[in-house]
Amino acid sequence: MKRGIKFKPESSKKVSTRNKSNSSKNMEKYALEEVESTHENESAVKNIEKKVNLSKFVKTIKPQVNRASSSTNTFDSININQDNSQTNKKRLHLTVQSDEVAPKMKRDNTDEKEKEFLAGADQSNLKPEENWYEILKNLREMRKNSDAPVDSMGCQRCMDENGDPKDMRYQALLALMLSSQTKDNVTHTAMSKLREYGCSVENILNISNDKLGELIYPVSFWKRKVQYIKKSTEILNSKYNNDIPKTIEELCKLPGVGPKMAHLCMQIAWNEVTGIGVDTHVHRISNRVGWVKTKTPEETRKALEKLLPKELWIEVNQLLVGFGQQICQPVKPHCSSCLNNKLCPFGIKNLNSKVKK
Repeated sequence: MKRGIKFKPESSKKVSTRNKSNSSKNMEKYALEEVESTHENESAVKNIEKKVNLSKFVKTIKPQVNRASSSTNTFDSININQDNSQTNKKRLHLTVQSDEVAPKMKRDNTDEKEKEFLAGADQSNLKPEENWYEILKNLREMRKNSDAPVDSMGCQRCMDENGDPKDMRYQALLALMLSSQTKDNVTHTAMSKLREYGCSVENILNISNDKLGELIYPVSFWKRKVQYIKKSTEILNSKYNNDIPKTIEELCKLPGVGPKMAHLCMQIAWNEVTGIGVDTHVHRISNRVGWVKTKTPEETRKALEKLLPKELWIEVNQLLVGFGQQICQPVKPHCSSCLNNKLCPFGIKNLNSKVKK
């Protein structure tokens, strides 16, 4: 063999070939790993994109997130934050489920409460315990001159003060019976004629119905009142020794006598306060000023007696009757001149309606 020439054994060729095959296998494996990594990255991107889509329905904005990058830096970082303007627009129309009540729902509930409050305000009802005494003081101020018809011609002014006590009490009862749905001046005139004739139990028993009707005319329902007076007088003569009963229950048993008359009669004739006499004026005004909310005079009496202290009962009737005759009239009341026009629900509503016109 010649020197300097080296022969590679066959085994070395095989090793080289084997290395080449191993190298190609490694390359294929690497390529497959790269492909798998790519697929994993793609799936990661898809998952992230799903999260991006879901983030539209979430109030809070997630921080910037980078996609997983491979060793070959195949994918760049991606910002999942959406355009704020688009996100905000969509959020205005989304309902987010949460333990907290959404602002819109809160507003709806508040509106309902406001509607209920305004509906209550439309009924014009003020709390009596908050304003009744202020209204009473204003009523006294407006009535301080005592110049209403009830002050000079009311039932308390229809008796013969110098007469017999029994006759005085009887006259008080007759005046109250005649005053029902009758103006004070008409009642006062009728009682003046009865006193001139002789207004006692004995004289009225002996008078004819026609003559009695002539004396009390033109009081309202004078024919019916003639019957009431004659029947009641007979009871007083036979049962009470020509005097009148001294209790509310017995007075109300007399023909033509109701609770209002009975309570006023106890006050005028017997000087005893047993209750508030409620006529049409007292009933109307008590409801207008918001002291009560009733439908009948008897309901008004019971409500007023619960509201007002008993020491005030004696003045309520004459105070409100005179006020109703002069200012708070049934038709076209003078609310503009009333001192209670800022406290009285009826007055406030009445004045506001005039301003709108």
